[in-house]
Amino acid sequence: MGETTGILAHNLGFPRIGAGRELKRALEAYWRGETSREALEATGRMLREHHLRLQAEKGIDLVPVGDFSFYDHVLDATCLLGALPRRLGTDGPPDLDDYFRMARGRAPRGEDVPACEMTKWFDTNYHYIVPELRPDLRFEGGWTRLLDEVREAAEWLEPRRLKPVLVGPLTWLWLGKPEAEPFDRLTLLEPLAAAYGRILSGLQALGVEWVQLDEPVLALDLPAEWRQAFESLYSRLQVRGLRVLLATYFGALDENLELALRLPVDGIHLDLVRAPGQLEAALDRIGPYKVLSAGVIDGRNVWRADLGAVLDRLEAARARLGGRLWVAPSCSLLHVPVDAALETGLDEELRGWLAFAVQKLEEVALLRDALREGRAAHAGRLEAARAARAARLASARTRDEAVRARAAAVTEDMARRRSPYPDRRAAQRARLELPPLPTTTIGSFPQTPEIRRTRRAFRAGELDREAYERAMKAEIERCIRFQERVGLDVLVHGEPERNDMVEYFGEQLAGFAFTRNGWVQSYGSRCVKPPLIYGDVSRPRPMTVDWIAHAQSLTDRPVKGMLTGPVTILQWSFVRDDLPREAVATQIALAIRDEVADLEAAGIRAIQIDEPAFREGLPLRRRDWPGYLEWAVRCFRLASAVARDETQIHTHMCYSEFNDVIEAIAAMDADVISIEASRSRMELLEAFARFDYPNEIGPGVWDIHSPRVPPVEEMEALVRRALERIPAERLWVNPDCGLKTRDWPEVEQALAHMVEAARRVRATLADAARAADG
Repeated sequence: MGETTGILAHNLGFPRIGAGRELKRALEAYWRGETSREALEATGRMLREHHLRLQAEKGIDLVPVGDFSFYDHVLDATCLLGALPRRLGTDGPPDLDDYFRMARGRAPRGEDVPACEMTKWFDTNYHYIVPELRPDLRFEGGWTRLLDEVREAAEWLEPRRLKPVLVGPLTWLWLGKPEAEPFDRLTLLEPLAAAYGRILSGLQALGVEWVQLDEPVLALDLPAEWRQAFESLYSRLQVRGLRVLLATYFGALDENLELALRLPVDGIHLDLVRAPGQLEAALDRIGPYKVLSAGVIDGRNVWRADLGAVLDRLEAARARLGGRLWVAPSCSLLHVPVDAALETGLDEELRGWLAFAVQKLEEVALLRDALREGRAAHAGRLEAARAARAARLASARTRDEAVRARAAAVTEDMARRRSPYPDRRAAQRARLELPPLPTTTIGSFPQTPEIRRTRRAFRAGELDREAYERAMKAEIERCIRFQERVGLDVLVHGEPERNDMVEYFGEQLAGFAFTRNGWVQSYGSRCVKPPLIYGDVSRPRPMTVDWIAHAQSLTDRPVKGMLTGPVTILQWSFVRDDLPREAVATQIALAIRDEVADLEAAGIRAIQIDEPAFREGLPLRRRDWPGYLEWAVRCFRLASAVARDETQIHTHMCYSEFNDVIEAIAAMDADVISIEASRSRMELLEAFARFDYPNEIGPGVWDIHSPRVPPVEEMEALVRRALERIPAERLWVNPDCGLKTRDWPEVEQALAHMVEAARRVRATLADAARAADG
């Protein structure tokens, strides 16, 4: 490649998990004690080498290093900085088991500890491990893994083609939370700047020319003191011989654009997919020596780009910048699957519309080549890209006029329950006859290897429908009998027939398509396979009624119908880009509304419509919140408001901050909301208490993303802490989330503890009531 000058193609990050989810399998085998740490490290090295060589072969000039992670890149930065929680009990650099104990509470070696909090990475379905901050942090004793990976990568590619990637210092600090009493996080700037300076100096010594510091917080509404901190901190991160690319993404910088452009860095990356309008302002203001990295290929969605239209804008930018223009995806490709060429099960037309990570690299390299050599030299490939997009937009399979007419006929009354919550509460109490502090779970029970094998055999045609349904019904009965035995009050059927809470519904809705290998990382080893929404959405037939009705026939206790809400189905799919997201969500809401009506008609007394992605969908800028919240709330209500007063509507949300959207959550008007709360020790309830949330709440008392089983006393303490904020008559007791990823022994022990904790608190409440009565 020669010197890293001129128009370059580069990448911000590549999927870590491997095309065959090799990382997931290696991690889980190590956690189970089936393989050694050396075997896990060998898998990591294999994936890093393969991904590095692949990107270079696809024509990427600057290839990221440090984008690989065994769990989470924010946690990696925390360990690089040596910012470890005290409870870890580790002096000096953490080892890999310390790292996993921070992430999940348990590792093959070391004592179990409460895991660090986990929440959503901006407006994505990726979860990061929240840094824990304290005033005395000095950021010493961190690990050297980033430097080690650069040395390793230099075995495969010359150092000047390597671009180390690191979460930027102010983004890391913004994402962190005080581990105890609140304090001004910006008081940590001095030692934080020194730590980053040491890391950058170490990278320069290894011969790299560029480093990428990711600062997506610049797409947020930042307080003035944080904006000022950027200038003071970055002025201290000057390392002779090392150039810094400041990477921003997920939205427009707006008032932060001028700030970013005047920082003492050598280049800036802008997301020109989410915010194309900021290009002109950047061209007008960028300094005469800085590089502008144009993020023009969508790193968040899977549709092929119209490269000719993209080139129109890039050519205008090249005319002003010359060789200081770089081409890249809008953000890290962490958020898309690896390779669309593996999707041989899709029909040729649909597959021709797709670009996964590998294809996006090819698009980036083609844009670079067309800018360097002219369009005529690449006319055939550019025309193929144009034709693919045109064919998708014109395809008859994307339109259903009946669906569009139904959506257009939606009225406000359709999104309103018949009676206010207090009236519904009385009707539901009479029908359900539940004790104080009712116990339930969020939905799923463990997806055992046997369940997965049975589903695979049925899909492959090795098992007929009758045998499949018999196996699933046997598992449902097992779940019902266990819940009765342990003493839960409101039961679930366990969801053995479901592969994923979004994919399962998408498979039964018109307008969706599915991949075989389209996996993306959600957190750690947890991977999801988002559906493709390519057309108008409708429900050809009931999706869950037979399974739920069967479960209800096995018990006198109420069994919840389990549905995924319209916003979550939208957010956790790859969505068509030729309709507004609001229009797609409305179509999905009408399909879920039909399912609610059918469940109710089948005698189901409680129906849960999960919306864990409700907060995730919130735009990054507050000025855009009202529009999103209006249609997101309306879509949930459109799906749920068909229910009669006596039918209890539940919803579930997890791993989000609710303080700033609590009014919208109340406006959803669910009878019961369950939320993740155990990792933050009920901190999330503060928003519900301050707002005086009017309906019922089930804060999680068991962190199901950790294999650690909390003792009864710990759960009891969390219930009592919840009672300090929520009246007993409106409080439920449940885990943080579904139990799909847990093992049965953990579930049996933890739910027994949870029920016992609820019983103990109930007894205390009863004693207090008797004493009050005299």
